[in-house]
Amino acid sequence: MDSGILLESGTNELEILEFVINGNHYGINVEKVREILTYQEVTTIPNSHPCIEGVFMPRGEIITVIDLIKTLGYQNKDKKSNFFIVTNFNNLNIAFDVETVLGINRVSWSDVVKPDSTVSSKENGIATGIIKKFDKLLIILDFERIVEEICPETSLKVSQVSEYSERERNDIPILIAEDSQMLCRLISDSLNIAGYTNLKVMNNGKEAWDYLLELKKNNGVDYGAKCLITDIEMPLMDGHHLIRLIRETEGLKHIPIIVFSSLINEDMKRKGEYLGANAQISKPEIGKLVSILDDLVGKSIYE
Repeated sequence: MDSGILLESGTNELEILEFVINGNHYGINVEKVREILTYQEVTTIPNSHPCIEGVFMPRGEIITVIDLIKTLGYQNKDKKSNFFIVTNFNNLNIAFDVETVLGINRVSWSDVVKPDSTVSSKENGIATGIIKKFDKLLIILDFERIVEEICPETSLKVSQVSEYSERERNDIPILIAEDSQMLCRLISDSLNIAGYTNLKVMNNGKEAWDYLLELKKNNGVDYGAKCLITDIEMPLMDGHHLIRLIRETEGLKHIPIIVFSSLINEDMKRKGEYLGANAQISKPEIGKLVSILDDLVGKSIYE
């Protein structure tokens, strides 16, 4: 999707596509959006999940349609006036059926507030951020979580790292920046299985940056963060801005950085490479994450 707005890499800004369901305003990162289509007839799939509307075939490509209106607990009444938001993330092409698409907003991640536990439990909530826009609130939805609940086979496969379970434990310090509590747990569990037991987990890029500055101040960066694994989408400070700050800072710029995100497409890969990421991996590929981490910091331990 061409939004007509070019964001410079690492500025801590993002573009949010705003849409409406049942009078509520929601958002999705434009980087996940391929295109927006008016509603099209779909072919239903027998015995599929109730929130899977069916499949359709734009330009010869079969794409699954998720009824986002039903997923959020509302009735999808006049479908013919709806829109399909066709997305790509985690190497999947999925369309979401919504009522109205309003347009694109440019915001800073510093303006995105993470929902507290009263509205979004640690591992079950589907709202990743809230933005105040004029006199209304815009809720950023966790589309990865929505897809995972409907199609569990798309989630991280911790079993991919089972081959590493016999290795010796090590205390190489690994810093992780990830705002999803569920993914923090799965990543930590996977790295623990693979022998990495000294993990420091931060909820967003800002927390990770503050931690690195504290390490630098105390002359202990290599003792507290031998490698950084970071998501891209995070409140307050995103992963790309975090990488940019690290690569511009003496005493920190040498730290190996792995981007582990659902947003690993060709455009985002170019941005990550430009900013100085050592590796970029799509989130389902947890086994590949361990392999690359070994190459960057721990391979000699297991030789």
